[in-house]
Amino acid sequence: MPHKRKDLGIVGANLWYLVGLIASDGNLSLDGIHIDITSSDYEFLWQIKEVNGIRNKIGVKYGAKKKRSFRIQIANRSFYDFLVSVGLTQKKSLTIGALKVSNQFFVDFLRGLIDGDGSIRKWKHPTNFREQWSLRIYSGSEKFIKWLYEKIKEYFKACGRIHQYKTQGSLYVLKFGKIAAKKILGECYYENGFALQRKYILAKQCVNSREGWKASKTVLA
Repeated sequence: MPHKRKDLGIVGANLWYLVGLIASDGNLSLDGIHIDITSSDYEFLWQIKEVNGIRNKIGVKYGAKKKRSFRIQIANRSFYDFLVSVGLTQKKSLTIGALKVSNQFFVDFLRGLIDGDGSIRKWKHPTNFREQWSLRIYSGSEKFIKWLYEKIKEYFKACGRIHQYKTQGSLYVLKFGKIAAKKILGECYYENGFALQRKYILAKQCVNSREGWKASKTVLA
């Protein structure tokens, strides 16, 4: 008799946050069962375990140049199959494309994506000395970054720009300026939504910033 599949019981906003995080800082193994979530922040992974009732231990892994990071490895075929059903792939950094994410949980998915492979940056303009902000999301997949841009533009009415950098292969960067970033981050990093704490703090600082332009072509009417 086949084994009954075990449901992890993760639903709603927490589920779609994990989808975004795995789409950026996760990995689907070739065996069709194991899912890895990797971070350099041990406390962050511990919080993920607590919020989602995950009992798996946090392990240590070493990447390029023996750089240490931490990971949670989950062995669950049902969860693995769900991730595949919404569009996640093995070796996803190059092969991932459009994902099946409903508008209801898109901000949670995007927050997970930003916490994984996003950057919220602040600096002073060199001439007017005003506080500037940007939001960047990175991917090795052109299909994925183009889909994400169109989805964000449709959902937030916010415009950005895709940049391509050719180093070892291609890296695609979806960048939003200050006004667009404020709109996106303000909706994604809502109160009591689970998030990486340091990015939550930066997002709130961006949203509460009083400096800069009052209007911008990067946010559509």
